[in-house]
Amino acid sequence: MGLLDGKVAIVTGGGRGLGRAHCLALAAAGAAVVVNDLGSGLHGEQAGESPADEVVAEITELGGRAVADGSSVADWLAAESMVARAVAEFGRLDIVVNNAGILRDRMIFSMTEADLDAVIAVHLKGSFALTRHACAHWRDAFKRGEPVAGRIINTTSGTGLFGQIGQSNYGAAKAGIAGLTTIAAMEMRRYGVTVNAISPIAATRMTAGMVGDGAAGEDGFAPLDPANASGVVVYLASDAAGWLTGQVLRIDGDKLNRMRSWTIAATHPARSGGAVTADELVEAMPRLYEVAPAGRPIGSLPGRP
Repeated sequence: MGLLDGKVAIVTGGGRGLGRAHCLALAAAGAAVVVNDLGSGLHGEQAGESPADEVVAEITELGGRAVADGSSVADWLAAESMVARAVAEFGRLDIVVNNAGILRDRMIFSMTEADLDAVIAVHLKGSFALTRHACAHWRDAFKRGEPVAGRIINTTSGTGLFGQIGQSNYGAAKAGIAGLTTIAAMEMRRYGVTVNAISPIAATRMTAGMVGDGAAGEDGFAPLDPANASGVVVYLASDAAGWLTGQVLRIDGDKLNRMRSWTIAATHPARSGGAVTADELVEAMPRLYEVAPAGRPIGSLPGRP
């Protein structure tokens, strides 16, 4: 018995890297998989490749069930058709893994409108579109009185959470995906659907030159192997994770990190009891951030040792 026996998953960007590892892990756990991959290059250009077919062949050779889908996640109607295809091919839909992505890195003063639009379309719109259509499918099933245990696993990144020079378009999209995760989780909880996100550190074509090459150490473990994140995906897709929603989990080699969203770190109450004034912030803002104004040591600030 597998953890996902009888379940059906869609994985976008499932032909390479993280997506391929997720497809293989989901199938090994018992799920049937719709492997979505447009076969485009790293920057979204047409490459004339069929990586989804190769992953489907791997899964079926191992006795699993899978079909390839070559549509673009940035196409609203194609995302809707992807949901319909999963149901038509396998009778249901239980799991969505939004993983597809491209890069068009530039410093912000050199970035073009096309660079922005392409990255936002694949990462943010693509995640939103498939999430939206899957949620509509599950909400309709819930209203018909059918049992629903939908699972959405989005993919954010360290750039979206912490920032990275040269990736303002990508970081904005990935930060948006973290926000999408939080809100969709709130909206879909009542319908039996969980929405979580992973932030994997892995050696893929998208991280070439930014992280290591993914080689295994002397102990045989490869900290940057994309498959390191797939166990988390399988868990989040399972019935065992039905209590967990609206979370971001960062996978770093052999460590799983629970992330915490924006919290209040310090507070400055207005001196007058009304609105905070610009004049008072000349002194108050450095204290709020525990730094000193230019030319003054931190110990000389009022109210500090």
